[in-house]
Amino acid sequence: MAIPVVLAAAGLWFTAQQDARQQNIEDRRAQQAQKIEDQRAAAERELAEQRAQDEALQAYLSQMGSLLLDKNLRESEEDSEVRTLARARTLTVLSRLDPSRKSALMEFLVEAELVQSVEGRGPIIRLGGADLSGAEMSGADLSEANLSYADLSGADLTEADLPHASLSAANLRGAEVSQADLSYADLLYAQNWTDGQLGEAYLEGATMPNGQKYGDWLKDK
Repeated sequence: MAIPVVLAAAGLWFTAQQDARQQNIEDRRAQQAQKIEDQRAAAERELAEQRAQDEALQAYLSQMGSLLLDKNLRESEEDSEVRTLARARTLTVLSRLDPSRKSALMEFLVEAELVQSVEGRGPIIRLGGADLSGAEMSGADLSEANLSYADLSGADLTEADLPHASLSAANLRGAEVSQADLSYADLLYAQNWTDGQLGEAYLEGATMPNGQKYGDWLKDK
């Protein structure tokens, strides 16, 4: 009697082991299928986001072209409706774009001479409060630009021209300002900066984050 019982138990054990192995295989297949589906869905979301950003940038450039050509943005008065509209559209789209597209937008604004002083005329579009985090602006002409309260974290301003620019209360965390011309710039209350970071810029006459002029600030180091 013992032998049949042992054989039956062994058979049941073997069957249970086979069932467990099969279930493990099916579970792994299901997990792999779910992983592939998740990756596919993530790729589709990323593609949709990239398309949305491209469309937003293209729409912005089209709108700005209309303001320049049809609404005489360059000849508009300070605080005029067309300038207010241009600034609002600029700040809105910057908040939606990734660093590479922010860089493209800023290249357009600089090339169009809309954000800097030109021949005695001040900037047409003020970038105060703009999200410029991660933007590539090395070598850009931003003289007298208004960047107060702007998020410049991780932005590249290497060798950029920023004389007399306003960066008051701007976020400078990780911003690259080596060899940037910040002469007579306003850096009052600038945030998240380091001595070494600003020490790599040209700061003659600048107002430092603590309110001191650069010469006095340097003496206290």
